[in-house]
Amino acid sequence: MKKGLNKVLLIGWVDSEPEVRYTPTGRPVASFSLATSRSWTSSEGERHEETEWFNVVAWGNLAEICEKRLGRDHQVYVEGRLQTRGWEDSQGRKHYRTEVVAQELIILTESGRLS
Repeated sequence: MKKGLNKVLLIGWVDSEPEVRYTPTGRPVASFSLATSRSWTSSEGERHEETEWFNVVAWGNLAEICEKRLGRDHQVYVEGRLQTRGWEDSQGRKHYRTEVVAQELIILTESGRLS
């Protein structure tokens, strides 16, 4: 099998308290949304800003850390991989969700945004 690379590095702001659930075997999984922003100046001198939102999931010990220490407006570094899940709802419609599966997370600010 040929090797590839699936790695994501993000620094952004947590939108809301992580939601923690447990699998039937008791393994914790945390999910939260992360906002990253970028700004640029157009060739006409106009200032622009764009925010991109990412769905992040963390498993096991990392999920427990998210539950205990991570909150809204915390700035975090997330390192992980992209994963797309698919499922079918009760009406037979297919849905897809692309997520960042966190493998490392560093809290950069405990609360509030830095200027």
